[in-house]
Amino acid sequence: MRTVMFISLLLVATPGWAADQTCTKAAEEKKLAGAARTAFLKKCEKDAAAKCEAAAAEKKLAGAAKTSSVKKCTSEAMGGGWEP
Repeated sequence: MRTVMFISLLLVATPGWAADQTCTKAAEEKKLAGAARTAFLKKCEKDAAAKCEAAAAEKKLAGAAKTSSVKKCTSEAMGGGWEP
């Protein structure tokens, strides 16, 4: 039962949150803890990083500017204060 619930959470763990919704806030609202929270946050971070990379490519950023932009964007999407 826990496995089914965990997999279901992972399937809905997309970065399509509202503008003010962060990954950590979403995890708190879903009352996730332990391994489920860690897995949720890692997937959310991966998805957010991909979106940030795409945004940097649209802006035609390269080098340090791209790295800085992606890092800041991903951190904001995560809600800050979370380390993998």
